[in-house]
Amino acid sequence: MRNYSVEKEFRWCGALSDKVVSVMRMFGLDIDRLRSNVVCHRCNINLKAGDICYITGASGSGKSVLLTELYKLAEPDKRIRLCDIELEQGKSLIDCIEGGFFEALRILSRAGLSDVFSVLNEPAKLSEGQKYRYRLAKALSSGKEMIFADEFCSGLDRITAAVISHNIAKVARKSGRTFVLASSHDDLLCDLQPDVVVIKHLTGKTEIIYRDLRRQV
Repeated sequence: MRNYSVEKEFRWCGALSDKVVSVMRMFGLDIDRLRSNVVCHRCNINLKAGDICYITGASGSGKSVLLTELYKLAEPDKRIRLCDIELEQGKSLIDCIEGGFFEALRILSRAGLSDVFSVLNEPAKLSEGQKYRYRLAKALSSGKEMIFADEFCSGLDRITAAVISHNIAKVARKSGRTFVLASSHDDLLCDLQPDVVVIKHLTGKTEIIYRDLRRQV
């Protein structure tokens, strides 16, 4: 088990344009008060192999910030982030996934890409939802121990999202790989069965809930 300690601050450092000054006057702010308004994201999370860590909360609460900071703390040779995966051209999906024929099909299916037209299409020509699922399949085939996915299944229909979540839960339990996922949707909790739920509040507070209460700190 490893402890991940995150502390990220955001301070206002914009330019004082005429419009900015006008807004400040409208709300009764002076420059000192504006610059003293610090947004701080701080938390300590314990993760072990095979964990699913689900970061959730309202839009703008800092889910992506926390996921990015956790990604930075992970060992570079053991991590992969979906948004960093490129979309190949000139190759079909089945040829872009590592492993043999049946293993590649199995991985694509786990990511919700099982119809023949998707499997034979090029990653760069997929729809946005299919591109997200393809990146997930690439991450699963990479062999990396930690997989980070922001906006997890957010752009997918909820049935597909539930199926993929159920598949990810099985992969994590069977392979011992760790998933750090972020989404404002809370309808996936039953299918994902996360070991750690991180709730980001708009107030800046971070609430951490472990499925195993003995891990609660």
